[in-house]
Amino acid sequence: MDTGFIQGIIPAAITPMTEDEVLDEGGVERLLDHLIDQGVHGIFTGGTAGESWALTVEEKQKLYRWTVKYTNGRVPVYVGTAANTTREAVLLAECAQEAGADCLSVLTPYFITPNEEETFAHYGAIAGAVDLPVLLYDLPDRTGNRLSVDLVMRLAGAFENIVGIKDSSGDFTQTLEYLRRAPEGFRVIMGRDTLIYAALAHGAAGAIAASGNVAPELGVAIYESYARGDLKAALDFQQRLSPLRQAFALGTHPAMLKAGAELVGLPGGPPRRPVRRLSEADRRKLQEVLVEIGCLKEGVVGRIP
Repeated sequence: MDTGFIQGIIPAAITPMTEDEVLDEGGVERLLDHLIDQGVHGIFTGGTAGESWALTVEEKQKLYRWTVKYTNGRVPVYVGTAANTTREAVLLAECAQEAGADCLSVLTPYFITPNEEETFAHYGAIAGAVDLPVLLYDLPDRTGNRLSVDLVMRLAGAFENIVGIKDSSGDFTQTLEYLRRAPEGFRVIMGRDTLIYAALAHGAAGAIAASGNVAPELGVAIYESYARGDLKAALDFQQRLSPLRQAFALGTHPAMLKAGAELVGLPGGPPRRPVRRLSEADRRKLQEVLVEIGCLKEGVVGRIP
């Protein structure tokens, strides 16, 4: 299966909402247009930054269709199809394929902690239901589940369309083992924005980066600088991006991302409750970070022209 398109900087997009927490189709269109205009190499919706846990199956179906429609073939479309039950995860995968997505990203179940045999069967059922490439997704800090290197390699060997993994563990030793043991064509995608440069240096194909909602140009600059061999520039851009990733600790995820998008003039809207908007104090801290990294001018809301 061709995996060559799975590369570069792929923002993990928020899901814009209206003030009454309804999905904002116009906001989705505006956000995707902006991200593509900034040179990203793919679009990813319906993930953790997109509040996937808070959306109904019907809302996810809408989001998949909108993403394909408004991306309009300009870059590949990745969508999150995770669910706590295999039945629902298979349904979402089939919906994503029907909508025209190019690749699936499938987080482990959360709250429950299936053993490795159960997890293998879960991913096997998803992979067997569709013809699309599937990226495994490891985020143990939030799910309580970790995809071991042995299990990932077993899945990659058993299913032709399990073609890579988004590694958001923050455990770089694990990342290196994925890279060392991966079969030919298997794509390791970094999911921790502070480690993009390091992952590229060890052979990763790119990053799915939630910071791209606020500063996509910095992630793109890391990747493009690295690709042309300007390692100093790539590292400089990585260091410039890092304060924004540290600001993820503000509020409850993804309130900081939605506030950051709004501060730079993009659609965000409120998170879906019980998550609330950033407090005014945290919003000011975030604004200071955006000034520090060059995304805002002091005292000005909206992107620097």
